[in-house]
Amino acid sequence: MKVVILAGGQGTRIREETEFKPKPMIAIGERPVIWHIMKIYASYGHRDFVVCLGYKGHVIKEYFLEFELLNTDFTVRLGSGRPRDVTVHGACSEAWTVTLADTGVQAMTGARLARVKRYIDTPLFMMTYGDGVADVNVDELVEYHRQHGKIATVTGVYPPSRFGDMRVESGRVVEFVEKAQTGSGCINGGFFVFDQRVFEYVSEDDGCVFERGPMERLARDGELMMYHHTGFWQCMDTLRDLKLLEELWHSGRAPWKVWEE
Repeated sequence: MKVVILAGGQGTRIREETEFKPKPMIAIGERPVIWHIMKIYASYGHRDFVVCLGYKGHVIKEYFLEFELLNTDFTVRLGSGRPRDVTVHGACSEAWTVTLADTGVQAMTGARLARVKRYIDTPLFMMTYGDGVADVNVDELVEYHRQHGKIATVTGVYPPSRFGDMRVESGRVVEFVEKAQTGSGCINGGFFVFDQRVFEYVSEDDGCVFERGPMERLARDGELMMYHHTGFWQCMDTLRDLKLLEELWHSGRAPWKVWEE
């Protein structure tokens, strides 16, 4: 099943990092967040990706063009007269197919999806954002979508609290939990599953925002279902979010690391 990754936004709320690179290229540990997202899907057998590029998309193109050399040993023969005489030693650890599609700097999410339709040749496909990680069970998500038979499934998640939760007894704080998951209601956590009919709801117009008109119409038509995810989910909107993800990764307790080394 193909996986579409929306990777073209400008990331204005984390401008300290995105002034020189697109948000999906911000590193968690030594790897960009888009790599972490792809590893989640690949661990469930989905290794065919379509990446929707926009803002500073050339940085993502360069990363994947050099990916094999960056992740293997190689020998380069200088002065050989060839533009690039390189021998790679061993196979790259990631057996992925990655289609990098320029969908426009100003395009909104719905327009980006519409513009990659020609690359989606599977009856069902998935889509997510290039800045969020989770321990979503992708097999269960896909099976849920197959069972209900509607056009679209969105993964609903509880938003992380910005300020932490306090448990109080007789006026005394007995527990403080930073970044607790709240029960205030689900939000769109990405990790969508669609069938081909979803393309009837989007257009290539730059202003087509998938989360507004298309999702609203899918809901009105009874074609949008929610897969309820109660586990870990975290987007990377701010430096605070990035710091949390970095701390989890370096602690060895990153919940989204569902793959084996």
